[in-house]
Amino acid sequence: MIEALDPTGHSGTDLVQVGYPAHRPATGSDDAGPPLDGVALVTLNRPRVLNALSFALLTDLGRIIEALDANPAVRAIVITGAGTRAFAAGADVGELAEQAPDSLASAEGLHGWDRVAAIGTPTIAAVRGYALGGGCELAMACDMLVAGSDAVFGQPEIRIGIIPGGGGTQRLTRAIGAARAMELILTGRQVRADEAARLGLVTRVVPAEETLTAALDLAVEIAALPAGAARAAKAAVRAVAELPLAGGVLHERMLFQRLFGTPDQVEGMRAFLEKRPPRWEGRPSPPGPPASPGPPASPGPNDGPGADHRRG
Repeated sequence: MIEALDPTGHSGTDLVQVGYPAHRPATGSDDAGPPLDGVALVTLNRPRVLNALSFALLTDLGRIIEALDANPAVRAIVITGAGTRAFAAGADVGELAEQAPDSLASAEGLHGWDRVAAIGTPTIAAVRGYALGGGCELAMACDMLVAGSDAVFGQPEIRIGIIPGGGGTQRLTRAIGAARAMELILTGRQVRADEAARLGLVTRVVPAEETLTAALDLAVEIAALPAGAARAAKAAVRAVAELPLAGGVLHERMLFQRLFGTPDQVEGMRAFLEKRPPRWEGRPSPPGPPASPGPPASPGPNDGPGADHRRG
């Protein structure tokens, strides 16, 4: 475990590896590609036990994720598992079997899932193979989930005499609805990637060998956008699970209003009106086409806060 982390130069721990900036995986004899600006790759590293989530791993993961979140240069984080057989096949049952209510209540590792869910930086789970029990809970704690075609999800805790303890009953229900979540949790049934997509559990399914690349590509797309707006958008969407509709709308409006006057809001709207690419705060001037393909349009009578006024 670690006490502090400099995400710009730390490679993580034996249990949780960090690549920052991330690189796309090498193909064949090719070297890894150029660094991916603003993207960190976090790898659960217990492949011999299918990346089982020990308390030590969860503690390291929580501390590393929080350190990356504190670095403004990190604008998207991908979490994956070492190897191709599992993202994380669940908790370390041997370790869990030795616990009692008091020891669980004081275990720092038991908060690992919450620490991942609580950060402001957008997170993406890249899942190949098994994501069961705590592994499924960790994938669901991320903001987006890219599943390989070989991915398998489930909450099988009932089959060893317990229930999910890392947020599974809550996040799975919010993701796929109470009736479907109840069936999966009460039976421990596992679902493959295609069914998980139909249920609404995953963001997208890709060919197994493309899983990490697809997740990193998504992270690059997000990291290229203004970080403050990305964090605000994440906070607004996350609030759906915590607030009633009226409260959620008020929370969204507050976040919307707070972005006005920020350097990226000023630059983004100015670039739109001047028909040029925006130069986001802390980033070099981007090459490429103009920000908008057509002339700016004035708001119409039905346009409200946050409406997209682009035409064409």
